[in-house]
Amino acid sequence: MADYIRIIPCLDLKDGRVVKGVHFVNLRDAGDPVENAKVYENEGADEIAMLDITATVERRKTDMDVVRRVAAAVSVPVTVGGGISSLEDIARIMDAGASAVSISSAAFKNPTLISEGAKRFRSDRIIVAIDVDRNRDLPSGYEVYVDGGRTATAADAVEFARKAKELGAGQLLPTSKATDGTKAGYDLAITRAMAEATGLPVIASGGAGSLEHMYLAVVEGKASAVLAASVFHSREISIPELKKYLSERGVKVSRR
Repeated sequence: MADYIRIIPCLDLKDGRVVKGVHFVNLRDAGDPVENAKVYENEGADEIAMLDITATVERRKTDMDVVRRVAAAVSVPVTVGGGISSLEDIARIMDAGASAVSISSAAFKNPTLISEGAKRFRSDRIIVAIDVDRNRDLPSGYEVYVDGGRTATAADAVEFARKAKELGAGQLLPTSKATDGTKAGYDLAITRAMAEATGLPVIASGGAGSLEHMYLAVVEGKASAVLAASVFHSREISIPELKKYLSERGVKVSRR
């Protein structure tokens, strides 16, 4: 893995367009995915994430045309998620140019997909995305949600993170329903808990609203990467500005 903190703009996709919402709902248009990806690469993004956020609940596969067009338009690694439920799905996405996949609902419902995916495609290419919400009745205080954050599972989020590591996951991508899209800051507690429990690279996701939030994700949340959508789409924060801010505070970032 990289020895610097990765900056990852996220393109949440619906009907072939980039969208953004709050608490996983109230979606609004945020532009063309290819144009967004090009802008972010030119600004110095280390990776691009593309999540087809309604594929699972709409019982369809990831939009492969969008994956191919974005992967062909940029040279940085592209991670794709949404509607992935089999090894064949992963293979199609890799063949379309993706560097890694993010699996969420299918990883929880069919954990062997994690182990089989890691064996066939390498652990570092298998990211397990874990949507969570707070639940005081569980040991970690966080519950796993599936189906795009719509369905509670009664499973403890940190325990599932440990299981994902044991099965071969190379990275974790937790997103808290409590903070998603709010710009009030990442849910540092769950990011830190998963990083400490597993030792895997954890990507902070859901809630970035300021440069400080991203800094805190690293120093307090122990994240290996920071992912954001709204603040990048709205141009409230630019990637060069973020890299300069982090670097001045002692956080190592890439020079690209």
